[in-house]
Amino acid sequence: MTVRSAPRAQEHAIHRRPIVLVHGTRTSSAIWRRQVDALEHSGHRTIAIDLPGHGTRTHERFSLPGAIEAIDRAVESCTEPPLLVGLSLGGYASLAYTREHETKIAGVVLAGCSTEIKGKPVSAYRRVADLVARTLRPGGGTWHVVTDMLESLDGYSPLDDLRRTDVPVWLVNGSRDPLRLDERRYLVARPGARLTVVPRAGHDVNAHAPVAFNRVLLNALHDLRPRDSLVVA
Repeated sequence: MTVRSAPRAQEHAIHRRPIVLVHGTRTSSAIWRRQVDALEHSGHRTIAIDLPGHGTRTHERFSLPGAIEAIDRAVESCTEPPLLVGLSLGGYASLAYTREHETKIAGVVLAGCSTEIKGKPVSAYRRVADLVARTLRPGGGTWHVVTDMLESLDGYSPLDDLRRTDVPVWLVNGSRDPLRLDERRYLVARPGARLTVVPRAGHDVNAHAPVAFNRVLLNALHDLRPRDSLVVA
């Protein structure tokens, strides 16, 4: 029996890990265009989904269980555990998914969601969002998805889920993002998590600094490669 290193072409094929992208509130899968282009150019199968109440699914109402189900459908379509990436609401939903289904993914990138969301500020924001939604009717608008989101996430603690998560975690925030209040608490909750703060970027860090954001994703995919590719002949 001979053990030899895998040919380079086969090694590359093994390392083309898929990736699932989950958008934030009141946006859609379209926000990931720059990421999809870069990742697919690098040979990674890339799936950008629409959450309930967004994009192609605006006729639906948002709920956290519905978001987890949407993520799970995308993950199940992959031939191997993907890297899961979520921005803002998509980050919270991705973390909740990871806590329930961590054996199905290789790692998770959490962007623009480094804030513990439960408490009085969320309740106040929910009241304001509900007022805006009612004011917009019957003229339309999608602010109802904000109230749905806040109601669904009421009481949810990302820190609790981080403490119970074993997969590799990357945190990415724009330096000007107001939702990075608890970065250090996140790092304490998940020892080994890697934090990248992108200079001059705001909350939508993937759009404000696509090159820097794409570099984080590609580096994460590189870190998730098997250290040795062996073939038994």
